[in-house]
Amino acid sequence: MADPLLSLSKIRKVFPGGLVGLDDIDLDIAPGEFLSLLGPSGCGKTTTLRVIAGFESPTSGSVLLEGRDITPLRPYDRPVNTVFQDYALFPHMDVTENIAFGLSLRKIPSAERRKKVQAALEMVGLPDKAEARVGALSGGQRQRVALARAIVCEPKLLLLDEPLSALDAHLREQMQVELKRLQHEIGATFVMVTHDQTEALSISDRIVVMNKGRIEQAASPAELYDRPATRFVAGFIGTMNLLPARVVGVSASGVDVDVDGWTLTIPSDGASTNRLGDDVTIGVRPEDLFVSRDAGAGDLLGTAVSVVFHGKSLRLRVETSRGKTLSVDVPRQGEQNIVEPGATVALSLRPGAACPLMAG
Repeated sequence: MADPLLSLSKIRKVFPGGLVGLDDIDLDIAPGEFLSLLGPSGCGKTTTLRVIAGFESPTSGSVLLEGRDITPLRPYDRPVNTVFQDYALFPHMDVTENIAFGLSLRKIPSAERRKKVQAALEMVGLPDKAEARVGALSGGQRQRVALARAIVCEPKLLLLDEPLSALDAHLREQMQVELKRLQHEIGATFVMVTHDQTEALSISDRIVVMNKGRIEQAASPAELYDRPATRFVAGFIGTMNLLPARVVGVSASGVDVDVDGWTLTIPSDGASTNRLGDDVTIGVRPEDLFVSRDAGAGDLLGTAVSVVFHGKSLRLRVETSRGKTLSVDVPRQGEQNIVEPGATVALSLRPGAACPLMAG
């Protein structure tokens, strides 16, 4: 990573009563990065955002912006803007007045202010709503006004606190595309809090997965999905079958594991630390399992206990002879459509599937 725009160093936050909100957080954020903070409720993602914004003071640690310690600075003294979950627009002002509010506090000449507001309206696609009252706008339009108000002051860092959570599913998907486009257009660094992993995976350059006030893993969406570093990340990102296994063979190209009599070869980069006899957990994505009615050599036999319609695919729950239940995604084509509960099926692993091995 190039020199970070923002660095969190040893950030710890303890709330009254001894509740630990953040526990020794270290995080560097690159200039121009779209980073998402993702995790379950209470994991610390919103607290992290509030510490960056200055709404919360860390118990210990420091916040550095371009190498400058901004930890003691008040929120309005930081070159950082925040888009809140409820947008926090002023209902008594029209769209232009809402967007221009921050500029008016900086005593920018009125002509320049009008020019900046118009440019911000163009960016968010609302040039025809300049004089509209915010109460007359749709949810998506209010969200765009909140974004325009945040970017008009040209912050080095834009913080977004679950900015799309109030939108319906279709509009939310549209706004995800708009957010990414806007971020590229203005070249700012975005840090977004979300509990929606699909949202984070679709628009983030990097995702920080948090749990109980700590960072479990910070990586690109593809790396998180294919190579989760911990059991928590594996279970939190998407759907993952977590299977206890034992290492029965190790070579430069792969690791052989036994899963209740089912032997799988997991590709390796040659840096594996696993040894013969190690107890491990193997992660297998539902889409990396093939289903057949005819068993081949090395296949795992099981019984389909349920079939759920997922649109372009079916989600099968398959129970093995030793009582393990696996989720399997199959396309809606060919013989897959005739799999019914109670049918005997054979499972095989897609060649080259990214199946992470974790400590058992």
